[in-house]
Amino acid sequence: MSYKTSLIKMAIKCTPKVLILWVANTQLKGIAELADFNFDLDARKSYVQIKLFGEAEAIEVWLEDFAVVGEGESYQFIIEKAQSNRPWLANALARVVGTAWKIPVTPQTKPHLELVAELFKTESPKQEAQP
Repeated sequence: MSYKTSLIKMAIKCTPKVLILWVANTQLKGIAELADFNFDLDARKSYVQIKLFGEAEAIEVWLEDFAVVGEGESYQFIIEKAQSNRPWLANALARVVGTAWKIPVTPQTKPHLELVAELFKTESPKQEAQP
Protein backbone atom coordinates (compact mmCIF):
# COMPACT_ATOMS: atom_id res chain seq x y z
CA MET A 1 0.00 0.00 0.00
CA SER A 2 1.37 3.38 -0.96
CA TYR A 3 1.93 6.26 1.42
CA LYS A 4 -0.76 8.28 -0.34
CA THR A 5 -3.34 5.48 0.04
CA SER A 6 -2.50 5.08 3.73
CA LEU A 7 -2.92 8.81 4.26
CA ILE A 8 -6.31 8.85 2.53
CA LYS A 9 -7.53 5.85 4.56
CA MET A 10 -6.45 7.59 7.76
CA ALA A 11 -8.26 10.79 6.73
CA ILE A 12 -11.45 8.84 6.00
CA LYS A 13 -11.29 7.10 9.39
CA CYS A 14 -10.60 10.36 11.24
CA THR A 15 -13.35 12.44 9.62
CA PRO A 16 -16.05 13.04 12.24
CA LYS A 17 -19.41 11.46 11.44
CA VAL A 18 -21.17 14.67 12.52
CA LEU A 19 -19.25 16.66 9.90
CA ILE A 20 -20.14 14.23 7.13
CA LEU A 21 -23.83 14.25 8.12
CA TRP A 22 -23.87 18.05 8.23
CA VAL A 23 -22.23 18.45 4.80
CA ALA A 24 -24.43 15.79 3.20
CA ASN A 25 -27.62 17.24 4.68
CA THR A 26 -26.64 20.75 3.58
CA GLN A 27 -26.33 19.48 0.00
CA LEU A 28 -29.50 17.33 0.19
CA LYS A 29 -31.71 20.04 1.77
CA GLY A 30 -35.28 19.75 0.50
CA ILE A 31 -34.56 16.36 -1.12
CA ALA A 32 -33.50 14.01 1.65
CA GLU A 33 -31.86 13.78 5.06
CA LEU A 34 -28.93 11.48 5.73
CA ALA A 35 -29.83 10.04 9.13
CA ASP A 36 -26.98 7.60 9.62
CA PHE A 37 -24.08 6.01 7.78
CA ASN A 38 -21.06 3.86 8.33
CA PHE A 39 -18.18 3.40 5.92
CA ASP A 40 -15.45 0.86 6.67
CA LEU A 41 -12.86 0.96 3.94
CA ASP A 42 -10.75 -1.87 5.34
CA ALA A 43 -13.71 -4.28 5.57
CA ARG A 44 -15.21 -2.79 2.39
CA LYS A 45 -18.63 -2.34 4.01
CA SER A 46 -21.00 0.59 3.87
CA TYR A 47 -24.34 1.40 5.50
CA VAL A 48 -26.57 4.35 4.68
CA GLN A 49 -29.87 5.40 6.25
CA ILE A 50 -31.58 8.21 4.38
CA LYS A 51 -35.04 9.71 4.68
CA LEU A 52 -36.50 11.14 1.50
CA PHE A 53 -38.39 14.43 1.86
CA GLY A 54 -42.08 13.69 2.40
CA GLU A 55 -41.58 9.99 3.18
CA ALA A 56 -42.45 8.49 6.56
CA GLU A 57 -39.84 5.72 6.65
CA ALA A 58 -36.11 5.88 6.11
CA ILE A 59 -34.41 3.83 3.40
CA GLU A 60 -31.54 1.67 4.55
CA VAL A 61 -28.86 0.24 2.25
CA TRP A 62 -26.02 -2.13 3.12
CA LEU A 63 -23.14 -2.76 0.71
CA GLU A 64 -20.37 -5.31 1.25
CA ASP A 65 -17.30 -6.38 -0.66
CA PHE A 66 -17.23 -3.52 -3.15
CA ALA A 67 -14.08 -2.91 -5.13
CA VAL A 68 -12.49 -1.06 -8.01
CA VAL A 69 -10.51 -3.43 -10.20
CA GLY A 70 -7.89 -2.13 -12.59
CA GLU A 71 -6.74 -4.06 -15.62
CA GLY A 72 -4.21 -2.08 -17.60
CA GLU A 73 -5.88 1.15 -18.70
CA SER A 74 -9.42 0.00 -17.86
CA TYR A 75 -11.17 0.03 -14.49
CA GLN A 76 -14.34 -1.62 -13.21
CA PHE A 77 -16.51 -1.21 -10.11
CA ILE A 78 -18.10 -4.27 -8.55
CA ILE A 79 -20.39 -4.89 -5.55
CA GLU A 80 -20.56 -8.45 -4.23
CA LYS A 81 -23.35 -8.04 -1.63
CA ALA A 82 -26.11 -5.46 -1.30
CA GLN A 83 -29.44 -5.27 0.48
CA SER A 84 -32.08 -2.77 1.48
CA ASN A 85 -35.10 -2.54 3.76
CA ARG A 86 -37.22 -1.56 0.75
CA PRO A 87 -38.23 -4.51 -1.47
CA TRP A 88 -38.11 -2.49 -4.71
CA LEU A 89 -34.59 -1.30 -3.94
CA ALA A 90 -33.47 -4.78 -2.80
CA ASN A 91 -34.70 -6.13 -6.17
CA ALA A 92 -32.84 -3.40 -8.06
CA LEU A 93 -29.66 -4.07 -6.09
CA ALA A 94 -29.96 -7.81 -6.77
CA ARG A 95 -29.69 -7.03 -10.48
CA VAL A 96 -26.38 -5.16 -10.11
CA VAL A 97 -24.69 -7.38 -7.52
CA GLY A 98 -21.79 -9.28 -9.02
CA THR A 99 -21.80 -7.20 -12.19
CA ALA A 100 -18.61 -5.41 -13.14
CA TRP A 101 -19.42 -1.83 -14.18
CA LYS A 102 -16.88 -0.21 -16.46
CA ILE A 103 -15.61 3.13 -15.15
CA PRO A 104 -15.19 5.61 -18.01
CA VAL A 105 -11.63 6.86 -18.23
CA THR A 106 -11.58 10.54 -19.12
CA PRO A 107 -8.59 12.88 -19.24
CA GLN A 108 -9.81 14.41 -15.95
CA THR A 109 -10.14 11.08 -14.11
CA LYS A 110 -7.24 9.14 -15.61
CA PRO A 111 -4.56 10.42 -13.16
CA HIS A 112 -6.76 9.50 -10.16
CA LEU A 113 -8.13 6.08 -11.13
CA GLU A 114 -4.97 4.18 -10.20
CA LEU A 115 -5.16 5.66 -6.68
CA VAL A 116 -8.88 4.86 -6.43
CA ALA A 117 -8.24 1.29 -7.57
CA GLU A 118 -5.54 0.92 -4.90
CA LEU A 119 -7.84 2.41 -2.27
CA PHE A 120 -10.73 0.09 -3.15
CA LYS A 121 -8.77 -2.98 -4.24
CA THR A 122 -9.97 -6.47 -3.43
CA GLU A 123 -8.07 -8.36 -0.82
CA SER A 124 -6.50 -11.49 -2.23
CA PRO A 125 -7.72 -14.64 -0.50
CA LYS A 126 -5.30 -15.99 2.09
CA GLN A 127 -3.44 -19.06 0.98
CA GLU A 128 -4.02 -22.14 3.11
CA ALA A 129 -0.92 -23.87 4.36
CA GLN A 130 0.07 -26.86 2.21
CA PRO A 131 1.26 -29.99 4.08
